[in-house]
Amino acid sequence: MIVQLNSRSISFPPPATALYEPNGLLAVGGDLSPERLMHAYRHGIFPWFGDGDPILWWSPNPRAVFFPDQIHISKSLKKASRKLPWRVTINHDFERVIEGCATTREHEGTWITDEMYNAYLRLSQLGHAHSVEVWLDDKIVGGLYGISVGRAFCGESMFHTYTNASKIALSVFAQEFGRASGQLIDCQVANPHLSSLGARNIDRDKFLLQLQLAQQANLPAGFWSPRELEVSIT
Repeated sequence: MIVQLNSRSISFPPPATALYEPNGLLAVGGDLSPERLMHAYRHGIFPWFGDGDPILWWSPNPRAVFFPDQIHISKSLKKASRKLPWRVTINHDFERVIEGCATTREHEGTWITDEMYNAYLRLSQLGHAHSVEVWLDDKIVGGLYGISVGRAFCGESMFHTYTNASKIALSVFAQEFGRASGQLIDCQVANPHLSSLGARNIDRDKFLLQLQLAQQANLPAGFWSPRELEVSIT
């Protein structure tokens, strides 16, 4: 049975009660307030629904994750990273990144509805959501965004308008995140593209344990300050 959330409480049912089919569907309803969203992410739950649908909350099993030191960087990507004058920044333009993620996926039926867009923009303003931008010739050509939870980063979406730009974003960010003692990058559900970059499926219970461990400490002060990152993919 799918749980209908109580509008007066931000609590969720235990992830273990999520459905097997569709995989991970846990609850319906509620809202996208910052308080509810952050409570969800801290417990391994995320919203995903289409335009015109009720808000659906998920915690799939298994869970797809990246470990920062296990991102797969191909020889061709290393070569591409040196071929062009890429620039990579953190938190320079969250709004343009989430717009890029929404518009480049329109043909797939984007789940970044106006309601989702406004909710995550608010999380960005509150310092919970963050973006990584990739630039060529002073134009954003790719990037990613997600939610910080201690030393975990819950990735939401990435995009590119130039070949390899999203891979550059992930690879450069993962290296910087790992150097800062980041422990886990959540990517929710695996697909062939994510798997080719090194995403692994792990049991939901193991994921939830690692997520809780990652919340016992924060990243170094200033990690999420707007700045430029060194593009040196190794």
